[in-house]
Amino acid sequence: MSEIKNLKPEAIWRNFHLLTQVPRPSGHLEKVQNLLLEFAKNAGVEAFLDPAGNVVMKKPASPGMENRKGVILQAHMDMVPQKTPSSTHDFVNDPIQTRIEGDWLYATDTTLGSDNGIGVAAIMAVMEDKTLVHGPINALITADEETSMVGANALPEGELEGEILLNLDTEEEGEMIIGSAGGLDVTAEIEYKDVAVEKGDKAVKIVIDGLHGGHSGLEIGLGLANANKLMARIAVDIIANTDARLASWEGGNMRNAIPRSCIAVFTVPAENVEELKDIVAEYEATFVQEYKGIEATITVRTEDVETPAMQIPEEIQDNVVNAINACHNGVLRYIPSIPEIVETSSNLAIVTIGGGRAAVKILARSASESQKECLANMLESCFCMAGMKVTLSGDYQGWDPNPDSEMIRVMSDIYRREFGREPKVNVVHAGLECSVILSKYPGLDIVSFGPTLRHPHTPQECCQISTVPAFWQLLTCTLAEVPVK
Repeated sequence: MSEIKNLKPEAIWRNFHLLTQVPRPSGHLEKVQNLLLEFAKNAGVEAFLDPAGNVVMKKPASPGMENRKGVILQAHMDMVPQKTPSSTHDFVNDPIQTRIEGDWLYATDTTLGSDNGIGVAAIMAVMEDKTLVHGPINALITADEETSMVGANALPEGELEGEILLNLDTEEEGEMIIGSAGGLDVTAEIEYKDVAVEKGDKAVKIVIDGLHGGHSGLEIGLGLANANKLMARIAVDIIANTDARLASWEGGNMRNAIPRSCIAVFTVPAENVEELKDIVAEYEATFVQEYKGIEATITVRTEDVETPAMQIPEEIQDNVVNAINACHNGVLRYIPSIPEIVETSSNLAIVTIGGGRAAVKILARSASESQKECLANMLESCFCMAGMKVTLSGDYQGWDPNPDSEMIRVMSDIYRREFGREPKVNVVHAGLECSVILSKYPGLDIVSFGPTLRHPHTPQECCQISTVPAFWQLLTCTLAEVPVK
């Protein structure tokens, strides 16, 4: 707390510090749920945990504001657990260690959790502040947004009251989001029986590391390297030219994070070990050149390791590796009417091969339902040709923009008045919970906004300190100027 206690607005930073001290990776939310319920009790605010694991808080209107439209403030409580290779951080048990560098708040060797902890901290600040002017407020702090929007998808109907939804999960101050992409998880799997390694073969581990990684929606258009795709290029080459055989593959660990690292173990005839290493060294030089100016710390290295007893059958290996190499990754299409915004993309997020099972997980996104379906069919075809079983799950529609939004007009007027500049009204290629909530509560007038964050879903995640006061000012002014019912 010593580093952030003097930051303004004090209430947001104090509450954000509380969140950093309670582990809250996706799938492990009991501690943060208890924190939020205890916080609400101390603040004198009604709160409960719903069957979906969401925390709901309700605060009555301030005197004289009872006739205003009800507002639902919304953010998600979980964070993406990513860390540097050297970090020993345990996301289930350890607090996040923060540090300030100039105008930016970082965590030490891990994700910061400002996505979406800053939004949750702002909701907490609103709930505890007795001086704010506002109409009736509900707060919805959702569970496991980062893993297929679990809390939003299971949100009970009729639980919330309000005509307006303010989503606090946008990552550029001065930007108001009125639309977002839909998404779909594509999982390809196959089981096999391991076969014995050829007598006399050696084993080499290939490690790809030091990649930037990043948010698979917001940063998919930056041309960042995907560790699984790089490994596939190497694998195809060494299998064809050194008689290498795949024993295991581990790349990526979050569906919505561009994979930063990948480790694969290959067996190879002893006389071909040096040739394999030479090929890998050439790929490192190639990758460094290809991603110059984008990936500053990319490394590809080999290590001699103990030869495993078993490996993947050759036919399964060839089919799976070829499918991974052929799998689409990155931007597929931009929005024709807004050519600077990505419409459709895929992230080859997680590859796990070994122990009799190969699994590939991909997150497909699109602002177009027809293009999302087309991409899903492409990916399914790719892996079906490899004999893999493909499952589609976690489907959620995009959030269609509403250019006639009353709240966009209200908030744009406030922004111009308070800051003397024009806000940017936009759609985003990230998946926001707005579309899911809108399907359960039709007619909501929705706007998403927040302070400036950079590199979410990576250990380089940071929050721009100077943008948080403007975010808070816009939020509090909006609450005070919500239209009459």
